[in-house]
Amino acid sequence: MGVFVFLPLVLPLTAWPVARLAEQRLHPRTATRLLAVVAGVSAVCSTLCLGLLMIVGTAQLPGNPLPDSWSDPDVRAALPYDEIAGRAAIPALLAVLVSCGAAAWRQVRVRRRVVAALAGLPQTPVAVLPDRTPYAYAVPGGAVRGGARGTGRLRARGRGRGRVVVSTGMLAGLAPAERRALFAHERAHLAARHHRHLLTVHLAARANPFLRPLRTAVSYTAERWADEEAAAEVGSRRSVARAIGKAALLAPRAPAAALPALTGGDAGPVPRRVAALMRPAPAGRAWPPVGTAVGLAAWCAACGATVSALSSANSAVTLYLVLRAAASPM
Repeated sequence: MGVFVFLPLVLPLTAWPVARLAEQRLHPRTATRLLAVVAGVSAVCSTLCLGLLMIVGTAQLPGNPLPDSWSDPDVRAALPYDEIAGRAAIPALLAVLVSCGAAAWRQVRVRRRVVAALAGLPQTPVAVLPDRTPYAYAVPGGAVRGGARGTGRLRARGRGRGRVVVSTGMLAGLAPAERRALFAHERAHLAARHHRHLLTVHLAARANPFLRPLRTAVSYTAERWADEEAAAEVGSRRSVARAIGKAALLAPRAPAAALPALTGGDAGPVPRRVAALMRPAPAGRAWPPVGTAVGLAAWCAACGATVSALSSANSAVTLYLVLRAAASPM
């Protein structure tokens, strides 16, 4: 395996430059997809390499359940600094599994609480809860049923994959045009399945701490993506900007970090989102030019993810062949 087994653990650092540049220079749709893919691939590769290191480390421990041949000197020679790296990988991988498991379980519990809160309500695209606390968020999953007006149009546009939940307290604080912007924003979250991007980067950051800047960046770009979709639907960027500002003042914290919300769960990026909506719509270029700073950063992140995938695949195949050779009779 050589040093290739260590590369996926540190190559996520190559994605750091693109995290901030993507927020500012790329179209939010392109930035969200790019960063989510890079984070997901990098996290899987680094976790796989930790598993490979753990196999070598566990084989060295007395009384381990692995075959005795796996502790052969030839196997250990395939890993640089096998005694240190192999044993250090055991608690590291356990920490990753526990952290990701806890994060996934929290997502499940949040989803269950939301579903329980909506139980008994009509199956309409929008669920209005009689609550003075201002909030609005999108609940993904489940086809929209019922004969609510406009349901067929929503389905035709691919936006019937969940529900928009809003409280009466939030609606009371918004003007009619701002309400339309709010609903358009949340429907955009559902149509683009932003919850999948957010879950991917959230788990990736748990798997490898070097990926945390990507989690922060995607949380912002997903909201910006929904902002642009809402502005295009209602035909007024100012209405969306006012809705975002008012919603942030009314509800500075989102009800659940696991669900896409109008305020993004944090009032920090709101001024940046409002300022972006005061400017012309960004160009929908699929990939930035190579000669620009963001283009170079994007290619650097893409190359880093590719090298991570190749390094982890090379390490896995090499370890398999070494273990197979060690286990085969002479």
